[in-house]
Amino acid sequence: MRPDTSVHTAHLPGTRSGAARRRTALAALVTALLVPLAACSGGAQDTGGSAGAGSAPRTRLTVLAAASLTDVFRTAGAAYERSHPGTRVTFSFAGSQELVAQVAQGAPADALVTADTGSMDKVRADTGAPVVIARNRLVIAVGKGNPFKVDALEDLADTRLKVVLAAPGVPAGTYGAKILDARGITVRPVSREPNVRAVLGKVGLGEADAGLVYATDAESAGGKVDAVRIPDAQNAVAAYPAATLKASENAGAAAAFVAWLSSPEAQKILRDAGFLKP
Repeated sequence: MRPDTSVHTAHLPGTRSGAARRRTALAALVTALLVPLAACSGGAQDTGGSAGAGSAPRTRLTVLAAASLTDVFRTAGAAYERSHPGTRVTFSFAGSQELVAQVAQGAPADALVTADTGSMDKVRADTGAPVVIARNRLVIAVGKGNPFKVDALEDLADTRLKVVLAAPGVPAGTYGAKILDARGITVRPVSREPNVRAVLGKVGLGEADAGLVYATDAESAGGKVDAVRIPDAQNAVAAYPAATLKASENAGAAAAFVAWLSSPEAQKILRDAGFLKP
């Protein structure tokens, strides 16, 4: 009978079984994975997207704002973020009546700015005390060069003109109806739009010959429309109240932003855009 010459590694000093080798390899792999993670975990958590390590968590504010504030609030928001580097401001622009409906339905937001006091009054139970931050006036927006020679409100009654107005309930629509009714002018618009920017867009695209918009809207159109001035005695002055929302999860930051809208810095931005003093 031959002697057993096979080698049993378990009995030899300095050797390891397959299981032992697998345990060692696994431990080495885990260590290799954990080392770089440990090196990355030393900084503060980045909650704002652009805040660096060690910076304070970023506060995000959502502001519901009237459509006619679109351009100026983008400028104002950027200025506010520069002077308040821990805060990010996001705007949601729409007709004031739409914003009021959003607040009533509990949409998550921190502040509200409407284009009339009537809209703000409808959600008074949901807001802090409102403060008027700016005013505005209506103009007649017409195509570049005023091809139909519109000179006055009375011209809007010409049935050969395609006139577009803001819908009833929209502040610009309410102001427009007020000044037309005061002069006994009947206008048959080809459409009634959900916000003043939609009116401006239709005139700018040539889909309408004329429409009532705010002076600042016509100014922001970049030369795509001309503005026919309406005399002050025939015009209406729009007021823009701003208020915090009671449901805000950033009450202090929301109050700070609303207060800033009345600051010299914010007021200069509004004046430069054509808005009138509060």
